[in-house]
Amino acid sequence: MAVRDQVGDARRTSNGEDRQRRTRQQIAASALALFAEQGYADTTVDQIAASAGVARRTFFRYFPGKDDAIFPDHDETLARVAAVLDGAEPGEEPLSVVYRGIREVLRMYAADPKASVARYRLLREVPALREREIAVVSRYERLFTRYLLDHADRVPVDDVDTPLLAEVAAAAIVAAHNHVLRRWLRAGGDGDVEARLEWAVGTVRRRFVGQAERSGSAGADSAESGAVVVVARTDLAASVVAERVRRALDG
Repeated sequence: MAVRDQVGDARRTSNGEDRQRRTRQQIAASALALFAEQGYADTTVDQIAASAGVARRTFFRYFPGKDDAIFPDHDETLARVAAVLDGAEPGEEPLSVVYRGIREVLRMYAADPKASVARYRLLREVPALREREIAVVSRYERLFTRYLLDHADRVPVDDVDTPLLAEVAAAAIVAAHNHVLRRWLRAGGDGDVEARLEWAVGTVRRRFVGQAERSGSAGADSAESGAVVVVARTDLAASVVAERVRRALDG
């Protein structure tokens, strides 16, 4: 009887979590649809709740405010990324692990291309939301930086300042992800965005970090390795250095 009760409890918990996830997604979808139809500023929480078929208090159980409904999946994705980093095999090359982590972020967007494109267009129209997105994305960068710092002894670059390497390498990989994501969103969410990310991260690994690609690792291809030298002041932010690297790679 005890085992049967435990199974029943587990099923009820799972069903409850599924309902919560569906409700959260429904509210977020209704918010995006209303923002696109009548504008962000003219849309109220009451309208979003009514469109989603939930009470106002239910809305606030899931989101602190209407702007939070635009970024409904980042907390769960951040947890998945952290799990990828924590679950890496001992001795695994850190940049490959970070690539798998950033791939989880991309898959969040790719899971619903229509909603991702609508969100991208909205963010371009509302500067305050764009700033919020930058703050959200920076959490991934900080997570990757901490991971690389913790595994600096296995990063294949010698004679560099370890904190600088960790911060700039994490920023460069996030910049590669953002570059690929923006292009994909501008194209309406069409195309194999994961393959493009694999190529972009591989380019950063070869040209910025100086790591020759290994068989089966992220970004492996038959292209000849090259090098890009970027000269920057030491007081520049890592994000600025990463942007210069991205422009150099595009060139």
